[in-house]
Amino acid sequence: MRSFRLVAAMSAVVVLLPLVSASASTGSSPVATGSAVVAEAVEVPEPFRPAYHFSPKKNWLNDPNGLVYYDGEYHLFFQYNPDGTTWGNMSWGHAVSKDLQTWDEMPVAIEGTPQERIFSGGVVVDHDNTSGLGTPGNTAMVALYTSWYEDSSRHQAQSVAYSLDKGRTWTKHPGNPVLRAEPDGFDPLEFRDPKVFWYEPENKWVMSVALATERRIALYSSPDLLSWDLMSTFGPAGATGGVWEVPDLFELPVNGDPDNTAWVLLVNLNPGSIAGGSGAQYFVGDFDGTTFTSDDGEAYEPPAGEVLADFEGGGYGDGWRSTGTAFGAGPASGTLPGQQQVTGYLGEGLVNSFLGGDGPTGTLASPEFTIDRGWVNLLVGGGAHERPPGTGDGSVPPGIVLEDFEGGWGGWELTGEAFGVAPVAGDARCQEGVAGYLGERLANSFDHQLPDACSPPPDSATGTATSSPFTVNQDHLSFLVGGGPHVGTAVQLMVDGEVVRSTSGRQSGTLDWASWDVSALRGRQARLRLVDEVTGGWGHVLVDHVVLGPEPALPRSQETAVNLVVDGEVVRNASGADAEAMDWVAWDVSGLQGRTARIEVVDRNSGGWGHINVDHIMLADDPARSVLQRARWLDHGRDYYAAVSWEDQPDGKRWTIAWMNNWQYANDLPTSPWRGQMTLPRELSLVSDRGEVTLVQQPVTTPSRGAAKTLHALGTRTVRDGRVEVLDGTAGETAQIDVRLDVGTADRAGLVVRSGAGEGTVIGYDAAKQELYVDRRRSGVVGFHPEFASVERVPLDLDGGTVRLQVFVDRSSVEVFADGGRVTVTDLVFPSAGSDAVELFADSGAANFIGLRVNGGSPASLWTGRFVENVVPNPGHDGGSPLVSNQDKSRSHRL
Repeated sequence: MRSFRLVAAMSAVVVLLPLVSASASTGSSPVATGSAVVAEAVEVPEPFRPAYHFSPKKNWLNDPNGLVYYDGEYHLFFQYNPDGTTWGNMSWGHAVSKDLQTWDEMPVAIEGTPQERIFSGGVVVDHDNTSGLGTPGNTAMVALYTSWYEDSSRHQAQSVAYSLDKGRTWTKHPGNPVLRAEPDGFDPLEFRDPKVFWYEPENKWVMSVALATERRIALYSSPDLLSWDLMSTFGPAGATGGVWEVPDLFELPVNGDPDNTAWVLLVNLNPGSIAGGSGAQYFVGDFDGTTFTSDDGEAYEPPAGEVLADFEGGGYGDGWRSTGTAFGAGPASGTLPGQQQVTGYLGEGLVNSFLGGDGPTGTLASPEFTIDRGWVNLLVGGGAHERPPGTGDGSVPPGIVLEDFEGGWGGWELTGEAFGVAPVAGDARCQEGVAGYLGERLANSFDHQLPDACSPPPDSATGTATSSPFTVNQDHLSFLVGGGPHVGTAVQLMVDGEVVRSTSGRQSGTLDWASWDVSALRGRQARLRLVDEVTGGWGHVLVDHVVLGPEPALPRSQETAVNLVVDGEVVRNASGADAEAMDWVAWDVSGLQGRTARIEVVDRNSGGWGHINVDHIMLADDPARSVLQRARWLDHGRDYYAAVSWEDQPDGKRWTIAWMNNWQYANDLPTSPWRGQMTLPRELSLVSDRGEVTLVQQPVTTPSRGAAKTLHALGTRTVRDGRVEVLDGTAGETAQIDVRLDVGTADRAGLVVRSGAGEGTVIGYDAAKQELYVDRRRSGVVGFHPEFASVERVPLDLDGGTVRLQVFVDRSSVEVFADGGRVTVTDLVFPSAGSDAVELFADSGAANFIGLRVNGGSPASLWTGRFVENVVPNPGHDGGSPLVSNQDKSRSHRL
């Protein structure tokens, strides 16, 4: 038996560490009396360890698995890496609780091997022993999980493990796997995440399993949990921008009426969620014992309006102008040769720049029109290459062309062999793909004098090319550059023999514009030097068209986009999603009414997904809604995935939990020695109002989850044009906030939590956009991944001009419940130490904060954190060797 010492962290986190006692050092066994532990306080730097959300003591956690209630205990299994803090070596971790507040973390339940990784699945209690796996006095808990076999086939199949001691030890079934994909014609590489429930009307088990890349859910039935028959499939439907995973099918009463029920299918999606990356959507409908049918069956009709272009009739129409070759002489009739199937367009014709593949480029511009309605709606698909800020169309900036390399090396001083006797006409010998230069020739140090055999190897020569002197009499020096990214393959500006500016290529054969601000050098004499000091891969530089002028050149956009252009400026922009499924885009142009505009469709990308599809451009009074906007989402935040519910929940309630993370940056979170945590448990219900049946979520309340000891009842506060701190550090790192927000005359109003010097997480309402938003761009540590800093937005109509907000703040998360739980937003945050204030704000007007209550303070006065040693009971086990030893100890922490 091992003892542990109780460790208090710097931020009041509590973790377990092995305790080495004096008796242990002499070889005798340490002694523990009952559940008592030896306590010793030391500081452990875990500032982001959650105080009341479940996280493992150490290592990686992702999807919740096998949620089931049995004999007074809630079981939480989860995807777990026993060997590290990033995804891999997947096994099932395990924790149990009697109240969803105090969790005992058990030993690994089902451990993966190098040959078989244990992916997600579900657990049921086989009360009637339909599987025959139970024994007299020992009811079987049965796990259905995905085995990922890492042999040469690398396939996925569904397997069974069972426990006869309340989930403490598990035995794999000797007949595994019990369900394969191939007999039903499914892809064995993408067949995973079974969830099982007992269907009482027909006395059978029903399993939902994800056909991930097909965006379908297969439904199977079984009499015994071991033999399974395919009944039906559902999908594709809703959001399909990523793979479908972790399904869950269950029945709920509508408005609490047990005689009026509907079925809910949860489908998790990665990527392609409403907030970007991972997310969880749901469908409401009917299940007849064989087939699930969604209520969202009718085709979407966009708002009526004036059609500017529908691309029917064989041509682009009067006034449309094209450049390049990408768009051809007229619209395409659907899918082009070599292209994946294009869907979602209306009629027969559409704009499709896949003419000849992704290589060709060009533009297509409409005639001018007057914006006389509030929205421009259009269908868009193809590549996800929006027009980046600060880019242009590749045009030459105004100024004096110092060199275009069309007339030879006259006036240049050459050393070495790299630049040869003359500039090159495009590709050098043994070189392919040089593009982006102007005219016929460019400076190219790719050994263009090589013989036909390409020997010596390309990029092996070195040398320089230095221009004659010139006077810097403008503010900017611009040029086209490509080739290697090395310091030694560069364009340099020399003044008095010193290098004062230097730029290299981007490891690309396509030249692009670069510019130097040389205003500080006005009046000085300078030279341009081209340098190739590198041999080997990308050991060359490409240069063309040197311009000295008043303005910098803009880098060439690599966009595949459709732009709204007003007075020569791009004011609205949209691109596809690296998908051929076209979807509605809506531009708010209410502020541009009366202005003259044109549509410009642009394809400047010749790489992967280097094309754009456009159809049915309309002026309308209302916005069209995209598939993502029409889909139903459990949560509109960035960090809510793999949502799944508990089976056998008492009183027929349906409680869920999710992984609070996003696959975009999951492996990079700044936490240690653990990575990954769960959301709060949530109770689900269905309400029928506002014209549809909607899923509503509320934080689970259990009898032992008492109110916080530190309660700040702050009444009603009015804030005008600014921020007001209502609680300083006494709010602490954790808080529960409840308030009804009356936006009043303000443009925006809300809360700032975990506020400190220059940082905070903003939870606000935008009155003009009628949106709830959570802004974590300045929430603390945000730079560990480029996708992390974000603003989450969700449309929300106010109820009588107000909205109730319930906000749960932990050391590294914010969960927002709005409008009675019809809207939720969950985001991770990583604030600095000392950022623990709560502020109210109102912009450009006054807002009222009604009935403001904050439960806050240190976790000791809010939610108690502790770990205790717990001896695992073993009421008996039969049926094979257990996967783990029941002599290992668990840990407990109170959330």
